[in-house]
Amino acid sequence: MSKAHYPFTAVCGQTEFKLALMLAAINPAIGGVVISGPRGSAKSTLARGMADLLPAHQQAEGEQQVPAEFVTLPLGASEEMLLGTLDLAQVLNEKKIQFSPGLLSRAHGGVLYVDEVNLLPDNLVDLLLDVSTSGVNRVERDGISHSHRAEFLLVGTMNPDEGELRPQLHDRFGLSVDLSNQYTPAERVEIVKRREQFDRNPQAFLHSYASQQAALIQQILSARQQLSAVECSDALRLSIAERCSEAQVDGLRADIVWFRAALAHAALEQRSAVQMSDIDAVEELVLAHRRKAPPSQQKPSQPPPPEPPSGSPFKRPENTQQPASAQGEWGAMPPQQQKTAERVELILPEPEPAKRQGSGSQASPVKSSRPDWFKTLLGSLPNWPPQQLRYRQQRLGRDCLHLVLLDTSASTLQGSAFAHAKAALLQISEQAYLKRQQIALFGFGNSQVENLLSRVRAPKELRSWLDNLGAGGGTPMRQAFLQARDYLQQLRKQQPELQVRCYVLSDGRSSSSLEGIELGADLIWIDTELSQVKRGRGRRFAAELNAAYFALAGA
Repeated sequence: MSKAHYPFTAVCGQTEFKLALMLAAINPAIGGVVISGPRGSAKSTLARGMADLLPAHQQAEGEQQVPAEFVTLPLGASEEMLLGTLDLAQVLNEKKIQFSPGLLSRAHGGVLYVDEVNLLPDNLVDLLLDVSTSGVNRVERDGISHSHRAEFLLVGTMNPDEGELRPQLHDRFGLSVDLSNQYTPAERVEIVKRREQFDRNPQAFLHSYASQQAALIQQILSARQQLSAVECSDALRLSIAERCSEAQVDGLRADIVWFRAALAHAALEQRSAVQMSDIDAVEELVLAHRRKAPPSQQKPSQPPPPEPPSGSPFKRPENTQQPASAQGEWGAMPPQQQKTAERVELILPEPEPAKRQGSGSQASPVKSSRPDWFKTLLGSLPNWPPQQLRYRQQRLGRDCLHLVLLDTSASTLQGSAFAHAKAALLQISEQAYLKRQQIALFGFGNSQVENLLSRVRAPKELRSWLDNLGAGGGTPMRQAFLQARDYLQQLRKQQPELQVRCYVLSDGRSSSSLEGIELGADLIWIDTELSQVKRGRGRRFAAELNAAYFALAGA
């Protein structure tokens, strides 16, 4: 007998999450659900319970229908575990080549659950993107070709404190929910009572919710059947488009997902036409992870300000005028006066081969110590044991991240230092863009550290966005390095082979100590001090960190 799952309908609260799951189950084209929230907020319980509400399906044409499965993708999964691979036992015993299905095959028609999806390695992210878009898993390697349907409800959970979600995967999730585990005392009591009842007698507890579960299953089935007949007027379509424009979302995916979610919501309510209430009900689910302008700042009567590059989750400066208490010794400069210098003479060095192997797409294959049994068996058939083992090929340094620590404190406003610093950042981004590498940006000023640019492919143009970047206040340099260290440690859990180059753009005017801080990356200190009497702190910091030192032209 299979283990009993806590019923979906027995979960207290989390109305938005429940709605998102039901909408995605009604219309899989919405694209799955990503849930952001702390531990203990019923994320896995609801995702597992959703699988019990999905209809039975055929794994392949002509086969009997099977129940929907709840499949967990572990963080340490290999590509073979996810996609499927050669059945070694079949090859060894019968000398026949047969495909062994992976997790994607099991998840077909059910739920594929990825806990801590923000920590998923890049190679698995790319595979998930391909399969979730096409609905087909294709495995082609070493003369073997196999494909099967892989349509599933993708549910990902993440804790924002543990790192950002890959932008390309973040946008592929149709709906987003930000959960909270802040319950009222009455809700907490009810949650504990229900859990005790379930643990004491699971079957009796399931029986008490059987009618509610059956009613919800029928509601979802009816909505699926109703979906194709639901209509939406042009006026309501225009409302969706206007709201997406006001929210300053990138591209048109938000419009498409919003339309599909509104149709699913109308079908869930057993209506044949979309109403404004359907559009309102799904707005936050669609826009929560896409909007660039907060709701209070959406001004439809005014044209939106210049946008960051498409697909880049920039943090738009909300108020570049700093309060008097945060302006520091130099004061704050209005953004229109902070013009980016046209060009600086900055030649960025390549990483030393002894420290890092490969860069970007230039990496070369290196033989690993793990045998590739797939290639070994194919190359040895029909003989066994094989005369020679074949090994996996790894690409070292396949991905390169440029992490920039930009000093935005008040001292950088002297003369044209801030403009030169931003010009140097433009050149770093341009070189990374040409090599199809990634960039991330932390700003430290105004006595705080901000993640201004999450890890993305280096954009081609940052100029207009940088011109609106404010500066002022104190210089929390040590905090910036500590946050960068924690950030890189988290990234290396996902991708141990990631190559990192860290740049510090600062005049060094800080009383902080950097003693004992080790980033574990190629470090370059770019000195932005342009005063007539130089204090030389940047050079001393660079020596303390064992970093390469460069001074901007004129510095």
